[in-house]
Amino acid sequence: MSSIQEIQDEIVSEFEILGDDKESTIYYIMELGGSLEDFPESERIEANTIKGCQSKVWLIADKEDSKIHFQADSNTDITKGLISLLLRVLNNRRPEEIINANLDFVERIGMGSIIGSQRSNGFASMIKQIKLYALAFQTKQNA
Repeated sequence: MSSIQEIQDEIVSEFEILGDDKESTIYYIMELGGSLEDFPESERIEANTIKGCQSKVWLIADKEDSKIHFQADSNTDITKGLISLLLRVLNNRRPEEIINANLDFVERIGMGSIIGSQRSNGFASMIKQIKLYALAFQTKQNA
């Protein structure tokens, strides 16, 4: 499996191909959402909603062996694409890897200018929730 940094470098390369074409970039992000695995309908509950997002974003996590497996969905295509980028980097990793991950691809692809400040805040909330899950699993593991 590629390292967190290698996957981020891949993402940056993909976005560099699009250049400064904001419309193509947004379309590409929306397309990425299609790669998310099917989200269980029964998990679309308030308790699994990420707070701080304009759109509805659901996130659940399970620990398999020593790694965390995330599943996510959203009611909007662009947000689905954003969470799919995060899962691509952080899914099926050990809690420490997730907690210590420096997600530099966000700045490197200029995410803020692509999605605007409201979505950037939501994106930060997604990162925070993923790291909180990792912290909870790590705490449980060390207990």
